Amino acid sequence: MKLATILSVLPMAFALPTSSGHAKRSNGAFSVMSARSASPIHLLPLNADGSYFYLGGEASTYCPETVSKVAPCPKGDVTAFVGTGAALDVSVPGGQAVYVDSNGALRFTTPHSGYMGEGASTGPFEYTPASTSTGIGHWAYKGQGASGFMACPADDSKWQVFASLQNATVPQGDVSKCLGFSAMAVQAQQNATAAWEYI
Repeated sequence: MKLATILSVLPMAFALPTSSGHAKRSNGAFSVMSARSASPIHLLPLNADGSYFYLGGEASTYCPETVSKVAPCPKGDVTAFVGTGAALDVSVPGGQAVYVDSNGALRFTTPHSGYMGEGASTGPFEYTPASTSTGIGHWAYKGQGASGFMACPADDSKWQVFASLQNATVPQGDVSKCLGFSAMAVQAQQNATAAWEYI
């Protein structure tokens, strides 16, 4: 009985983040901040919330109690990406992919599911690491003829992020109210993953 219990928890233990050392992460995780001078979205962090992305607000994360009993959960206070930005920086087995849905909205998959819906685009996303002179990199979406991202006012006073597409279906129905922005990429400083999972 005890062996069965240990074996059932073992996969979770291997998926847990480690906290050794203080060097920068080797997987190149990065977070994103918007740049659009003289606008209400200038220098707002990009955050994952409810399977969508918004400028401003807070990241919506979760860590199961079973995980927190084995080791500390990741902080979960920032939204971070890995690789080209086509995946979130999470510990949950299977990870969480980033995509653009058929309406043009920037989204992420739910934990334990790769489902994206018909017409979804997985990129290409392009991540340019920070140069030594500025310390700031760049992230963009180049699929479907887009040249980056735009933020559109949502009904709840937030700015929802979309691919910069003129045919996007935006919350208030008028793409002309959306603001294009440069997605500045900042290398993550934490040693563990940014979150167990985003919700």
